Amino acid sequence: MEQDVESPITIRQPKLPRQAREDFCNQGADKERAKRKIQRYVRKDGKCNVHNGNVRETYRYFTDIFTTLVDLKWRFNLFIFVLVYTVTWLFFGMIWWLIAYVRGDLEHIGDNQWTPCVNNLNGFVSAFLFSIETETTIGYGYRVITDKCPEGIVLLLVQSVLGSIVNAFMVGCMFVKISQPKKRAETLVFSTHAVISIRDGKLCLMFRVGDLRNSHIVEASIKAKLIKSKQTKEGEFIPLNQTDLNVGYDTGDDRLFLVSPLIICHEINEHSPFWDISKSHLAKEELEIVVILEGMVEATGMTCQARSSYVASEIQWGYRFSPVLTLEDGFYEVDYNSFHETYETNTPPCSARELAEMTTRAGMPVSWSFTSKLNEQAELETEEEEEKRSHSNRDQTAQNGDVANVENESKV
Repeated sequence: MEQDVESPITIRQPKLPRQAREDFCNQGADKERAKRKIQRYVRKDGKCNVHNGNVRETYRYFTDIFTTLVDLKWRFNLFIFVLVYTVTWLFFGMIWWLIAYVRGDLEHIGDNQWTPCVNNLNGFVSAFLFSIETETTIGYGYRVITDKCPEGIVLLLVQSVLGSIVNAFMVGCMFVKISQPKKRAETLVFSTHAVISIRDGKLCLMFRVGDLRNSHIVEASIKAKLIKSKQTKEGEFIPLNQTDLNVGYDTGDDRLFLVSPLIICHEINEHSPFWDISKSHLAKEELEIVVILEGMVEATGMTCQARSSYVASEIQWGYRFSPVLTLEDGFYEVDYNSFHETYETNTPPCSARELAEMTTRAGMPVSWSFTSKLNEQAELETEEEEEKRSHSNRDQTAQNGDVANVENESKV
């Protein structure tokens, strides 16, 4: 009895371009990645997210006591400022009181025949007040040292010299604390997002910087670093490895005349760490771009440094920055409301390497439409899969024919 063998029925699914399929598959991964907390190396406000632990050589902080005091918070700095002056006044006041006590001046108070070391010093409080007058050179004229007290003259010289040193140290510390250029960095702004798009036929990574003040930064320069862990060929794991991003070092474009907002550009070429990164791969990368703007403050001449960073989720692929500079009647006006705004532009989702290979192979400009190219690749992949299906169908038909022949022979 013959047995029919059913041939497999294949249902053809609509074919999507490879890039669209990758983006669709990566949507779930992107959502999971967005849920995770991003650990930054440098925060958006420029503060480094690194804490030093298990520092045993704490004596090094005291060898550079001036910088240690300047780096302290304001409440501790003011407390130390008041404490140093109070301790020195009390210390020298105690010595003035001891001199008067040893000499017997406290026992001859009101005796006109006795010449004390310090006139009108009748106790510790008056000695403390005389110490303040001596160190601060106030000199009210009521308490005054006499020439019959050599030990008092020596102490007066010592307190005058040490008082000048204390004044120079503490006043200098407070002056540096007040005039430090950290607050100047608050008026140097970076765009909230970095963008990747085509510029002059090349795929470029760009971000924008601006200065809110009319007093400009002198000798301003910009640099960028890629923070990403890597593993060497020998198997060594390097956490948070730093790689320089060329933002115009060889052409001088990294030295800025920061009068109006500028767009800093990093060309993605074969020397760039983004050479093999496409749009779909960027969403899966664990990287951070740290940008550093530094220069001298025009008003004070002190060096100022502003920092910011961009993680992978803050890099927009296929966008450009909106213009912010307009020409008014006799001057240029900068609209900082549009400083962070971007707009979408036609940008290929492939990596710079693939873009260069396709451009060379096709002999077409980079600004061409990639939709047709993706459709062409999808059609080629569809044809390849149809060929594979036809081969499998022929094999299945041949197998069915063999089964029928075997059954016929068994009947005979």
